[in-house]
Amino acid sequence: MTKPVILTCAVTGGAPMSARNPVPVTPAEIADSAIGAAQAGATIVHIHVREPGSGAPSMRYELYEEVVARIRAAGCDCLINLTTGPGARFMPSPQEPLRGDTGSTLTQWQNRVGHVLALRPDICSLDVGSMNFGEHVFVNTPADLRAMAAAIRDSGTKPELEVFELGHIRLARHLIESGLIAQPPLFQICLGIPWGAPATSETMMAMRDHLPPGAEWAAFGIGPAQFPMVAQAVLLGGHARVGLEDNLYLQRGVPASSNAVLVERAVEIIAQLDRRVATASEARDILALGRLGPSVAAQAAAGRS
Repeated sequence: MTKPVILTCAVTGGAPMSARNPVPVTPAEIADSAIGAAQAGATIVHIHVREPGSGAPSMRYELYEEVVARIRAAGCDCLINLTTGPGARFMPSPQEPLRGDTGSTLTQWQNRVGHVLALRPDICSLDVGSMNFGEHVFVNTPADLRAMAAAIRDSGTKPELEVFELGHIRLARHLIESGLIAQPPLFQICLGIPWGAPATSETMMAMRDHLPPGAEWAAFGIGPAQFPMVAQAVLLGGHARVGLEDNLYLQRGVPASSNAVLVERAVEIIAQLDRRVATASEARDILALGRLGPSVAAQAAAGRS
């Protein structure tokens, strides 16, 4: 296996803040952490945004816009991957189950992709399927997924198909066969999330084996499974992901001081397996993004006008 490994860093995620969850919050902090991760070796940075005052998960366009602008202004060549996951959480009210309880964020699909259509990042996540996600329901209906996939395709951004169980791969293959996902498709196998597929070697192999021919894929595990799943993904021919969104510790009992230190550890693991991390240019070729991703091309065109 000579193809380089595309390494993603998930910078901050959308989980609620807590005293033990010191992730980047403001656009400046998120951008700086993404840049630090790229300097440490990450090929792709996966971006959520948070409310600067409270740290609560956010969907505000201006926060995404500022993060992307800061990363690009720094001259960082990393690929930018913006999430479309927020807006899918549903927690039924115990008294009126048809109504959402506190914590529900369920919204129209257009609100989940608006920032992607405007900013045209290189990549955006697309969560293929619904599931019990901890104590809430993560809602992604087939109709909404078809509409989101079509809008993302037309924007020129490449969707990263996040799959949490085998049924999600089956639905993703339907989207591909329907012409809604460009070749080669990019999958992210998400393991260890309650109550999705467990973070085990057997699970990763089973999900990999159900992917369509020619697909590019990566995988990650959360918490203590993060680094073992990096090694397992590389050994099975895939790409990998680390970051504070998925894991807060460098090793047992040692909190990670930054996203960069998690990336450095992943780079070491990949090197120990006699592989190397892909550059941004190599990743664009592997993923058929061309020499310039959409966001870079758009800025270059704006600069010439």
